Amino acid sequence: MPTKTIYKTAPLKTWKKAKELRDKYYEDYAKAHDRGGLRWAGGAWTFSAIPSGLGEDVWSLTSEPYGASIAFDKAMSLRCLEAAEKASYARDLCAYMRNYWGSVILNEYAFGGPFPKPDFIWQDHICCSHAKWYQVVSDLEGGIPQFCIDVAVGPYKDVTEHKIDYLVNQMHDGIDWLEKTTGRTFSDELLISAVKNEFRTTSTWAEICALNKTVPAPLDEKTMYALYVLGTLNKHDATTADFYEELRDEVKERIDNNIAAIANEKCRLMSDTQPPWGFLSIFRYMEQFGALSVGSLYTFGLIGIWEDKPDGSWGPRETPMQQGIDITTRDQALRLYADWTLAKPEWQHFYSPHIKTEMMIRIAKEWQLNGILLHYNRGCEGLSVGIAENRLGLIEAGYPVMSFEGNMGDEREFDEARVKARFDAFMETLGFKGNGKA
Repeated sequence: MPTKTIYKTAPLKTWKKAKELRDKYYEDYAKAHDRGGLRWAGGAWTFSAIPSGLGEDVWSLTSEPYGASIAFDKAMSLRCLEAAEKASYARDLCAYMRNYWGSVILNEYAFGGPFPKPDFIWQDHICCSHAKWYQVVSDLEGGIPQFCIDVAVGPYKDVTEHKIDYLVNQMHDGIDWLEKTTGRTFSDELLISAVKNEFRTTSTWAEICALNKTVPAPLDEKTMYALYVLGTLNKHDATTADFYEELRDEVKERIDNNIAAIANEKCRLMSDTQPPWGFLSIFRYMEQFGALSVGSLYTFGLIGIWEDKPDGSWGPRETPMQQGIDITTRDQALRLYADWTLAKPEWQHFYSPHIKTEMMIRIAKEWQLNGILLHYNRGCEGLSVGIAENRLGLIEAGYPVMSFEGNMGDEREFDEARVKARFDAFMETLGFKGNGKA
């Protein structure tokens, strides 16, 4: 549909590199055994820097991004979902999990060939399905060794030393388990390097998201989905940390040159939780109204680590290295790592919907939003818990809210025509019409 041009646009220079890094990640995992290396599986939120201490030939497969990749391929996703259902796994379970299990059951890898079996499972547990997800994977694959760290110690604002101790003691136990399970000697030097990389990755991603406060926004959320995912795959790796610093510099360059994500930006929105991955075209549909999503708590806080800045704004957390801290021992690295990770915004609202509402209101104010889109996502109980309370809180704060039903990983539960009709009506209430007319 034609749109009225207001701002300059240009493709991201780093776009091709982001795709190459993603493809390499999945290829490295598949070929790990051919290279004499190790493979492990676990969630995108797990303490992925720790297995790096086993050597430089250790590759991972993080579960949620893999499930999302399957969901994007509707035909494969349907095969996987039906295989999981045929194996008697309930349809109301996590959609990512069901896609993943189906991939294992069918022995189909989303990136070609048979499913590459991991040597061990390294997981953490905060969402209701995390540990059970891999218990099933272990059973399906004939008994894969598994270690899981319980991170549910309460919101970060209430963190105490004994809560940090609780995580760190589990991490130490986990390192002992990794050595016994793999027969390898653990390297503290590799651990410290990986932890530092993760600090850089997660702080820089938050900095990139904070740059989207600019009007016009240099990035739109659909584009950001292809960028943030690297931090969910390989957040502890130097190539990811280096890439995000390169991307940050390019986003700053776009701002300096007034280059926008969309040419006709007039309405700034944010979304919530995972999108329906099989229907990302909905974000392009929004552009005919001059509307874009500048991000979301999900996109900003799934991997980004934030803090309050001296001026009262929300910005990237200063890394230990930026604070002049010299990390020299295993225990010091683990303690800093535990504290850092517990600050993750997307972990906070597992404890209370009011915490999430406060963060969303903060984004709405600082990113200068006109409205908010809430995905009543049947596919993710963890990130959708309390969403009705979030809606009420946002409305009470004065923000227009559009809710829609769907599922991030099961395309059978998303009605595209209905969602577009709701969006048309929502934009009309905000005073915007399609085809670039206001």
